[in-house]
Amino acid sequence: MTDTTADELDESALEAPTAAEDAENFIEQYRWLILLGLITAAIMEVLDTTIINVALPQMAGNLGATQTEIAWVSTSYILANVVVLPMTAFFTATFGRKRYLTFSIILFIVSSFLCGTSSSLGEIVLWRLLQGAGGAALLSTAQATLRQIFPREEQGLVQAIFLLGIIVAPTLGPTLGGWITDNYTWSWCFFINVPIGIVSMFLVTSFLHDPPDHQKRTGSVDWLGIGLLITGIAPLQYVLEEGNSNDWFADATILRLAIVAGASLVTLLWWQLSSRNTHPVIQLKVLRNRDLAASIFLFIVLGFGLFGGAFLFPLFTQTILGFTPTMTGLAMMPGGLITAAVALFCGFMLNGNKPKADARVLILIGMTLMLWSMWDLGHLTTAAGEADARFALMIRGAALGFLFTPINNVAYASLKPHEAQQAAGLINLSRQLGGSFGIAVLGTYLTKHIAEHRADLVTNLVPGNPIFDQRYQGMVAAFMARGASMVVAQRQALAALEGTVMKQSAMLAYNDSWIFILLSFLVVIPAVFLLRKPTKRAAIIDAH
Repeated sequence: MTDTTADELDESALEAPTAAEDAENFIEQYRWLILLGLITAAIMEVLDTTIINVALPQMAGNLGATQTEIAWVSTSYILANVVVLPMTAFFTATFGRKRYLTFSIILFIVSSFLCGTSSSLGEIVLWRLLQGAGGAALLSTAQATLRQIFPREEQGLVQAIFLLGIIVAPTLGPTLGGWITDNYTWSWCFFINVPIGIVSMFLVTSFLHDPPDHQKRTGSVDWLGIGLLITGIAPLQYVLEEGNSNDWFADATILRLAIVAGASLVTLLWWQLSSRNTHPVIQLKVLRNRDLAASIFLFIVLGFGLFGGAFLFPLFTQTILGFTPTMTGLAMMPGGLITAAVALFCGFMLNGNKPKADARVLILIGMTLMLWSMWDLGHLTTAAGEADARFALMIRGAALGFLFTPINNVAYASLKPHEAQQAAGLINLSRQLGGSFGIAVLGTYLTKHIAEHRADLVTNLVPGNPIFDQRYQGMVAAFMARGASMVVAQRQALAALEGTVMKQSAMLAYNDSWIFILLSFLVVIPAVFLLRKPTKRAAIIDAH
């Protein structure tokens, strides 16, 4: 080997770390701007899952769709989202995180604009599918990126800030959607994403770069895994979304899709773990990490409580307590603000190489507060006012803050950098599916318990019951005093009593539903003790 060749090798050896150091210094200088871009995208994505729900009636009228048909505007978005979420690690490895994130943000912006300009149901469902597909990366890839560009000692605070959007947005979405719909048109629920998305895209494209040592994924594509994922997750999500309204397995379509989903998911699990699959689309081996597996289990229940509670509360307040949508939003807002404050507090306590608190202790505090809030909500009466409901929601908001940030911190703490992306996809999928299970199960539970309580209460509405006779005769006399005939007054009195029975039946059913959420959290408390005690470990975050 000549001296010249040796010198060239020495120079090239010096150039590689210099390039890595330059990239690291650039990221270190601008990572807070990257955080701003990523959290903006995440808020936009999560907000879009709930903001349009209150606009659906107006959309149905404008697009000439029935209430059943217009529900596909929500269903299609979630279907695409849950299918793509587990594949975000595959796409990131194949195309690079910057390119994939940028493409996803552009897809989300364009789809949002096309949703707002849609003139038919078919158009808006198509664009919502694309919007949901683009939105998957705005959560999982963005969250994994933050694990990689911030040092470990800052992860507690950084992840708390990022999680604010994921936690608070579902609470504030219906309020913002109602205000936009009342003052403008439903199209602006989509157009509002365009300027926000442009800001996010500018920050990501300007300051986020792939690490110099990033190597794109090579090898065969796991088409069988992708196919099984689509035929497993998509039908499952549809069954959860539409099962309650279609009487579950009494409906042939629901039954067939449930069978397809079950068979596909079992086959997918086998294929992803098979030694014959050399390039699985989902790296399920990351679930060997006990902390991650337990955290995903807890996230399913958190999604159940978060989205299930956001589903129950507006129905409860507007049908039982007589709240307007604005009053409902105002009652929910303090809880959302408390969630934000507590999440930041937990982030501060878990920040640094030597955390100021044990994450498991914070999680147990959150569980206790959640049990308290569900107990309070489960014992409200029809005479409850806004203050009663608001206080219970404030306790719930504090509970969510104590749960999301510490569980998220524990989930990633012992993962290697290359595992963060796959873990992020599974974590966000578990949260989304937990929410879908929550809405589906609680919807069915509520319907059945209203019928059961009504059947129990009407057994007391019989002549000869002194209380019934007194109330009935008093109502008949009151209606006759207003000019009604005897026959009409009797009919009106029975209708009024029926209304009272239905209201009380619904009240009891809502109480049962809140207690059901309480029991679900109580059952999973042992999973907290599966989490390992935090130990002083070397930094695991890729500085790139």
